[in-house]
Amino acid sequence: MNILTTTGIEKRFVNHLALDDVSISVPEESIYGLLGPNGAGKTTLIRIINQITGPDKGAIEFNGRPMEADDIYSIGYLPEERGLYKKMKVGEQALYFARLKGLSRHEALKRLKYWFEKMEIQGWWDKKVEELSKGMAQKIQFIVTVIHEPKLLIFDEPFSGFDPINANLIKNEILDLRKKGATVIFSTHNMSSVEEICSHITLINKAKNILSGPIDEVKKNYGSNIFGVTLKGDIDKVKGSLNSNYELISHTEEAGIVKAQVKVHKFSADNELLKQLIPVAEILGFNQAVPNMNDIFIQVVQEYNKAQNQK
Repeated sequence: MNILTTTGIEKRFVNHLALDDVSISVPEESIYGLLGPNGAGKTTLIRIINQITGPDKGAIEFNGRPMEADDIYSIGYLPEERGLYKKMKVGEQALYFARLKGLSRHEALKRLKYWFEKMEIQGWWDKKVEELSKGMAQKIQFIVTVIHEPKLLIFDEPFSGFDPINANLIKNEILDLRKKGATVIFSTHNMSSVEEICSHITLINKAKNILSGPIDEVKKNYGSNIFGVTLKGDIDKVKGSLNSNYELISHTEEAGIVKAQVKVHKFSADNELLKQLIPVAEILGFNQAVPNMNDIFIQVVQEYNKAQNQK
């Protein structure tokens, strides 16, 4: 079941089309990567989901029904541009935001005590926000985002401002929240983070959704044209067995074992390559090189922009 579905979302600002017929489906208890270059429309879509602004066209469903105003209490939103009041004390501010999320004072204090201890920031309670580093303020913002245990969490560049240790801490907290039943929409430019934690992605470019799906399926569909082969045999015979469609681009030899990379110039079935190798070598291993998300991101955006420029 999808916890969130947007259908045909369009949003225009004066003469700028920010979103053009954007549809996404976010499965329950998934970590959903919302990707795209700067200015693609990601933040506009997030603001629409959070009911900060409304779409000009299209519809949003939450838990299988049209989204309602009160659904905002089931969403936690960590924006890229943080919104803490610099002159307020940390504890006072955290309590204020927790109460805005519908928690009683007693329950808010109980949950804040838990999170402040978990993040090891008990000593910050009476400090003013302006005294904190960016990373420290990020921790406070993260806590007030998750304090009401929402069904849907939306993080816009959540690792911005964190050192590697604290970025890893927040990553693990996000994974733990998903294990406890939350669904996460995760907007980032960091493709290594997407590889690590996302199960599904949508790539938005120039206001349009140009790629969506489970991340494993996306990577499979954009498989590279390079194959890794491990074999026993004479490398010269291997080279001689390949027709013009295949190119041996690298190889290493150790203890009679050859590890080679073969590039396919024009796509053909895997077994066509194997048919050429089997008569001259003993095949020990064979796999297609899988591109990383950064390679796919660049490829898809470039292909889309080239197609648009040719129109």
